[in-house]
Amino acid sequence: MIYCNAGAACTESVADAAIWLILSTFRAFTWSHTAARSCEPARFSDAQKNIAANTFNPNGHSLGVIGMGKIGFRIAQKASQSFGMRVLYNDIRQLPGSVEEEVGATFYRELDDMLAVADCVLVATPFGGEAVLNAEKIGKMKKGSRLINIARGKLIDEEALIAALENGQLGAAGLDVHFNEPQVNRKLADMRNVEMLAHTAGASVDSHIGFERLGMENILSYFETGKAVTPVNLQFFDEKAKL
Repeated sequence: MIYCNAGAACTESVADAAIWLILSTFRAFTWSHTAARSCEPARFSDAQKNIAANTFNPNGHSLGVIGMGKIGFRIAQKASQSFGMRVLYNDIRQLPGSVEEEVGATFYRELDDMLAVADCVLVATPFGGEAVLNAEKIGKMKKGSRLINIARGKLIDEEALIAALENGQLGAAGLDVHFNEPQVNRKLADMRNVEMLAHTAGASVDSHIGFERLGMENILSYFETGKAVTPVNLQFFDEKAKL
């Protein structure tokens, strides 16, 4: 049986949410947002007076992408073309030169090398059974850098993340996903320099329409041509054919 994946349908929505998290970790929008919505003059004044000394524009900073698939690449496009960020990336394979040129991307074969220089690191890789960023890896990140996760919560060691935010190794974090969903870590939730979403980066009417459309396209294509649009397990059929 051939299985297909409709995940590509939420690419645009996830990329938009990632951009919001990136912007928010640079500009502390949630600090300002919650201060204004509190309707408390003291909190409003605190944000108004102190945010400027703690925030930066993302323009000219580097975005290091872990996992340059469809979603990672779309985020890189938005970050580079709209905000002038320099794109770095680490993956199991290097993209063709023409694709790299589209976003001005620089490939890092070794993750540690990219972590050491990226101003903001984005996790956009599938979960392979263990954390991609554990205490050791987070310790190799550029001091004061930002960490964004729009992939899976278990890709980051949460306790190591908390420690890095507390000791200043990391300047901020933006999380759409969490280690123990739907339970959110209270320590992270209480941190002013942590932006959070409830795993809704890909949640939009457009995404759900896309899921249904891609599902139907896979079925129609298979019956009309014998090939699916987005198969994910064809390698197993190829292996059987060789036996």
